[in-house]
Amino acid sequence: PGCVNHITVFFPAADCDAPLASALPRSSFSSSSELSSSHGPGFSRLNRRDGAGGWTPLVSNKYQWLQIDLGERMEVTAVATQGGYGSSDWVTSYLLMFSDGGRNWKQYRREESIWGFPGNTNADSVVHYRLQPPFEARFLRFLPLAWNPRGRIGMRIEVYGCAYKSEVVYFDGQSALLYTLDKKPLKPIRDVISLKFKAMQSNGILLHREGQHGNHITLELIKGKLVFFLNSGNAKLPSTIAPVTLTLGSLLDDQHWHSVLIELLDTQVNFTVDKHTHHFQAKGDSSYLDLNFEISFGGIPTPGRSRAFTRKSFHGCLENLYYNGVDVTELAKKHKPQILMMGNVSFSCPQPQTVPVTFLSSRSYLALPGNSGEDKVSVTFQFRTWNRAGHLLFGELRRGSGSFVLFLKDGKLKLSLFQPGQSPRNVTAGAGLNDGQWHSVSFSAKWSHMNVVVDDDTAVQPLVAVLIDSGDTYYFGGCLDNSSGSGCKSPLGGFQGCLRLITIGDKAVDPILVQQGALGSFRDLQIDSCGITDRCLPSYCEHGGECSQSWDTFSCDCLGTGYTGETCHSSLYEQSCEAHKHRGNPSGLYYIDADGSGPLGPFLVYCNMTADAAWTVVRHGGPDAVTLRGAPSGHPRSAVSFAYAADAGQLRASVNLAERCEQRLALRCGTARRPDSRDGTPLSWWVGRTNETHTYWGGSLPDAQKCTCGLEGNCIDSQYYCNCDAGRNEWTSDTIVLSQKEHLPVTQIVMTDAGRPRSEAAYTLGPLLCHGDNFILHFPAFHGELTADVCFFFKTTVSSGQYSYLIFLAPTEVTFSFDVGNGPCEVTVQSPTPFNDNQWHHVRAERNVKGASLQVDQLPQKMQPAPADGHVRLQLNSQLFIGGTATRQRGFLGCIRSLQLNGVALDLEERATVTPGVEPGCAGHCSTYGHLCRNGGRCREKRRGVTCDCAFSAYDGPFCSNGKCDQGAGYRESNIQIKNLVLWHFQAGHIRSSVNPLSYETGIISKNYYFKKQLLKIFRKCPKEIHQMKKHLLISNNSESLRHLKAAGADPDTRRAATSGFTGCLSAVRFGRAAPLKAALRPSGTSRVTVRGHVAPMARCAAGAASGSPARELAPRLAGGAGRSGPADEGEPLVNADRRDSAVIGGNKALNDLVLVIIALDNDTIT
Repeated sequence: PGCVNHITVFFPAADCDAPLASALPRSSFSSSSELSSSHGPGFSRLNRRDGAGGWTPLVSNKYQWLQIDLGERMEVTAVATQGGYGSSDWVTSYLLMFSDGGRNWKQYRREESIWGFPGNTNADSVVHYRLQPPFEARFLRFLPLAWNPRGRIGMRIEVYGCAYKSEVVYFDGQSALLYTLDKKPLKPIRDVISLKFKAMQSNGILLHREGQHGNHITLELIKGKLVFFLNSGNAKLPSTIAPVTLTLGSLLDDQHWHSVLIELLDTQVNFTVDKHTHHFQAKGDSSYLDLNFEISFGGIPTPGRSRAFTRKSFHGCLENLYYNGVDVTELAKKHKPQILMMGNVSFSCPQPQTVPVTFLSSRSYLALPGNSGEDKVSVTFQFRTWNRAGHLLFGELRRGSGSFVLFLKDGKLKLSLFQPGQSPRNVTAGAGLNDGQWHSVSFSAKWSHMNVVVDDDTAVQPLVAVLIDSGDTYYFGGCLDNSSGSGCKSPLGGFQGCLRLITIGDKAVDPILVQQGALGSFRDLQIDSCGITDRCLPSYCEHGGECSQSWDTFSCDCLGTGYTGETCHSSLYEQSCEAHKHRGNPSGLYYIDADGSGPLGPFLVYCNMTADAAWTVVRHGGPDAVTLRGAPSGHPRSAVSFAYAADAGQLRASVNLAERCEQRLALRCGTARRPDSRDGTPLSWWVGRTNETHTYWGGSLPDAQKCTCGLEGNCIDSQYYCNCDAGRNEWTSDTIVLSQKEHLPVTQIVMTDAGRPRSEAAYTLGPLLCHGDNFILHFPAFHGELTADVCFFFKTTVSSGQYSYLIFLAPTEVTFSFDVGNGPCEVTVQSPTPFNDNQWHHVRAERNVKGASLQVDQLPQKMQPAPADGHVRLQLNSQLFIGGTATRQRGFLGCIRSLQLNGVALDLEERATVTPGVEPGCAGHCSTYGHLCRNGGRCREKRRGVTCDCAFSAYDGPFCSNGKCDQGAGYRESNIQIKNLVLWHFQAGHIRSSVNPLSYETGIISKNYYFKKQLLKIFRKCPKEIHQMKKHLLISNNSESLRHLKAAGADPDTRRAATSGFTGCLSAVRFGRAAPLKAALRPSGTSRVTVRGHVAPMARCAAGAASGSPARELAPRLAGGAGRSGPADEGEPLVNADRRDSAVIGGNKALNDLVLVIIALDNDTIT
């Protein structure tokens, strides 16, 4: 099953925009204070000039508010504001709050993290703001946040909307409704349940319906989250199978209305809470819809017991409860026979009288009078927060008898009592209290003990018998700046969260009196509202990153996801093997992420780096070989499926990104059948990744139905297009290359028989092989509202310019700029060296809800955090400009390649052909990547990269590095083993040895130079390989037979060494620009090298080879021929490979063999 989360936008009715406040009496307006009777709230109606021309409070601060009572719940769709008439008093930004009963206010959020509304810039202009989505409320409050600094707060307002009708039913936690459905012969095509709910508690059943075999659907509120349980109800399955659960919403026990929509259509389930939707596809058939004709709301009644419930029932109100268009509440109010009411069910929703208090910052505090003079301390309250630490309560005892502090630390509640002359007494209770849920706290201290109760967890600490004399003031949330108490010196900081139901001693605290200034004092509080918000709903963590939060922010744990960044957006892996090759990485196992920061995850492939291409090898998990034997005509002889290490989406992205893909099928057959029956019906076929059937068997022409030999015209029987079609009584073979990449990879091969019972065949399907990066793609619509990234390579010689997405270039700076509505934000990376050096530079910029980051090459990444409360959605609706803007100012002069937006490559070349002033292609890759070609290898330009020409190097491989002693290399084809005497004739033309010394991997040996003098140097560099040497090395300047060498000035030891020949290993032999050893191992070319004696390529010189046994092949042949999927020796994947040449390539470690040879030199010939 799969789930998709998306945002649902609600639009109000087209005619729901009538002014609601203008016709209200003055008594419907109230405020926190007023400057004078003529500045009262009754004068705050839009465009009115009576009184002083608007409302102005006595003091202009952030604790002032203007309130409207609409008389009844109305649907509110828009608001408008104006300053005080003819004055310098206006509000530049404000909060909008709403409530049903004038208590427990809720803030309206414009976006996920936008609280404030834009206000006015003068006194008389009107600023309208349409609310999307609208809300229903009776009371509205406007809370000024900022105002004209040269004036005061001044407001005139209007509210727009229409009447709102609803039917409400109230459940007290011990009641329910049972609705009996009409038993119609035909079941409805779909079931639709819609309702709104207001919860008084955090747990309870909202609805339940079940069937005969344990199948059921249940909607339940669990810890403030709404959970929809769906049991498939298959009677054949064991009852232990857990039901499917869909969870949406958070903090839904806030005593405000929330909407629910459930749609059941066959096996499709749509579950919506407020503006968030899960689309769920259930497995199997729709048997879960085979339910009884009863559905209960508010609880699950026990049959036969009218008021007994098996699980916790719902305490709260349901509004506009509909089942398939039937108003269930109206049926209940009219006492229709379809409805059975159990318990105390009423049809009005009581308004909560609880007054919560929000501590907005770590400096917030609430000071309340203590129960002074009593011989005990007793405090109770409830709190909710996301923070793991913070002060909750502090108080000093009278007469200097000590102090106490109650605080959160690591999600646990701790109480410390400080008394003179005694060590602090500590008590700890509760755990995980920073989960955003309401938790009850009771604290008391008296005479000989103190205790703390958190929910159901009680902790008691005995005390030395001493008088506890309660102090005068208790501080909730924090302390005064000049407080000197022991508990206020802690570095934990003040509490951020919500408190409610505070009692001190036996007296309940009324926060409204605090708000009015009649009780205690406070700082930075929001009274009569709990402003907690779930910053992990919706979660901005991508690719499975785990979201966690505090009061102010959230963070993403990307461990194990394969992605990194603030929101786990950026992939840790390259997109292809071609990208690994550009970084100089050797062959090996790598994770690649074909769509970059897109939704597809990384997967493991083998990268085979060859001189011409970087092959991506994707193995399948099917059999290595499939054997077929004769069967009756038309019956399947074999139907084999092949699964891959990557899923369908990953394969599609990888194939689409590649320039070419192929897959080889090696077929051996004896007395085989033809591919078609006599009537032309195909008797064999294969299935590609799109589940389409294909009957062609090779080449690039899907309709050819030919094997490779048929395309090349060299089949053993010219009448047929495949060797196996000849039907000979002998074993033949075919190699089939499938190269239509839109059909690859092969997922199934089916072969039937034409009625030859003794026929036999065997086939092997190779891995999927792809190479090259194909950036020929269309321009997508660039959507980066919440997260977006752009990456590309550039090179230039000019000092400034503009690329795309507002990325600017200066000689030593790259700047990334954007604006989501909070003002311009810029991130700049500075370099110690200029960027206009005609070298390729890689740029990656990312913007998400947490901020922006920019990285250029390997320079340190720069980051710019986003504002805590600001716009988060970047909505772009213009064309994408690359290299400049529509005004063509500060245009870029240079080259750009591999441009990707959100992991999707753009077709720059195609657009360049139709854009004036822009040309496709860009030469000069070797200026940046030429250093990858080593040991004399030459960099050659390709259309989309470089290749290393190793013709003039003694080394081999994709980077001309195979065979180097200090680092080693992988597939070392320039390695041979010599037994006794080997004679080479290398015709060097007119190259003179006096200026072309003979070199090996540790030094240079010129003519007439005795090897013993270099022996110590070689031992130091290659001590392991030096043990392979059996004889000494002699260099001479005469061309006679080696066994009769007469070197000028040779001593007896030299002459004895020359008569025995050499047994050992050679590698990386070079003479000037010539590589005789490399040429000897490739006799198929036009080499002027002849070899006499036994020469064998060796993978590991130190291991040697048994006499007469063939040498083991080092490199698995991954890019040609069919065989086992994947490399022969895999090893561990190279997740973050070093950019230097690694000693481990493809799982083989190359031993670095000593260069030893006996050669005679003259002026024209090397032997």
